[in-house]
Amino acid sequence: MDIAKLTERFMGMDDATWAKHANPWSGWSRMPIPPLLSLAVWSRVWLGWGALWLVLAVLVWTWINPRLFGAPSNHNAWMTKAVLGERVWLASRSNPIPCHHARVSRILNIAAVMGVIVLAYGLWQLDLGWAMVGLVTTMGAKLWFLDRMVWLLADMAEDARREGTPM
Repeated sequence: MDIAKLTERFMGMDDATWAKHANPWSGWSRMPIPPLLSLAVWSRVWLGWGALWLVLAVLVWTWINPRLFGAPSNHNAWMTKAVLGERVWLASRSNPIPCHHARVSRILNIAAVMGVIVLAYGLWQLDLGWAMVGLVTTMGAKLWFLDRMVWLLADMAEDARREGTPM
């Protein structure tokens, strides 16, 4: 099982939750999670073990967020398309996606993981430079990945339209 599927299972993402998560408010309000989690971890300097409450709050927000908003009324928003594209990407084992999307998505996810490793090192060592490099790398790769998912969704919809099959 790959990390994306494991994360999806851990988060309890069923069809109804994914539909709500496609709301742009859900997607955009998740973007501050990496900096907030970083700040919560860093706050151990000031709060000691009390920082665990902040970490817990961010983790609870991470889990609640996809369930908090209603399903979008349309699929026109960029973030909605990104989330729907991510679902297509997650289903790529059973419904293959074009190779150029699979390859770039894999590279972007590797970059994001490498960014997380650098971020974790920076947070562990309380080195602001490394933490910022890791955070920018992780978030940049994630945003680029989401943009790629919009493109993937458009390509898959076009292919389905050409073939006369539902997506």
